Amino acid sequence: MLRIIDTHHHIYPPRYVAQNLQRLLDDASLLPASAYQSWTPGLALEQMDKAEIQSAVTSITSPGIWFEGDTGARARARDCNEFGAQMMRDHPGRFGMFAAIPVPDIDGSLAEIAYAFDVLNHDGIGVLTSYAGKLLGDPAFDPVFDELNRRKALIYTHPHGPQCCRDILKEIVIRDSSIEYGTDTTRAIANLVFGGTIHRCPDIRLIFSHGGGTMPFLVERFIRMEKMPRYAPLLPQGFVAQARQFYYDTAQVLHGAPLSALKHLIPLARIVYGSDYPWRGSEECMRGLLASEAFTAAELKAIDANAAPLLPRFE
Repeated sequence: MLRIIDTHHHIYPPRYVAQNLQRLLDDASLLPASAYQSWTPGLALEQMDKAEIQSAVTSITSPGIWFEGDTGARARARDCNEFGAQMMRDHPGRFGMFAAIPVPDIDGSLAEIAYAFDVLNHDGIGVLTSYAGKLLGDPAFDPVFDELNRRKALIYTHPHGPQCCRDILKEIVIRDSSIEYGTDTTRAIANLVFGGTIHRCPDIRLIFSHGGGTMPFLVERFIRMEKMPRYAPLLPQGFVAQARQFYYDTAQVLHGAPLSALKHLIPLARIVYGSDYPWRGSEECMRGLLASEAFTAAELKAIDANAAPLLPRFE
């Protein structure tokens, strides 16, 4: 089996699904209720084996575990993180996890970060790109990022339908995931960089989903912004140099155009494999990467191995 690590692989713990099924179905879902209810670690392993995926670092995707006006986020995070830890114990070497935290709940997040790393031995932290109108990089979240920086944490980010722009194209049945997900990733990158979080927290390591969203196509605009007096001190080497320090997964960008743009901008060593299972099948993702013709066989082999240095569990 090849040493491929899938960094974009979602799980649906049964209690989380049972308590939040309607939220899952309302979240621009392409999956029927049965897909959430029938998910098991065994099904995930079957998909991984078909595509020769050695290991998957799992995460809770949109709508996540924090809901505005709700008080259950801490319990949901703990339950999901415990479930992921049990998967890791049951299948050594096959699963890791980016732990869920209730980002706007600062005290809850700090407690769960400590528990995830110090007790459960998770690989990193998984967050959404925005919460209730606040993007990653908002000053309200500074204590969370300061703690993650202190721990030199690996942070996996996933977009969703942001509060500002939900259901804009509902009349023609275009789901938020088709446009807004990529856009919210770009907003988060810009806010983290130009808002100063990355400058203040140089030791965090970030993985951005879906090839960085629309960032590779807007990069020239960000290059112009870096020259403005208010931003120049935050980017002494420029925006591109900073963008090249992040990691980007291949999930949902299985076409030559976005992959070629990403490859042109970002070093190959910063591109990692992601499937977005169960939203896409692992075999489908492998076929899509090959069909895109964006990478040579040697480059694809390198991408397969790029995540390993970030994840000592799998070395």
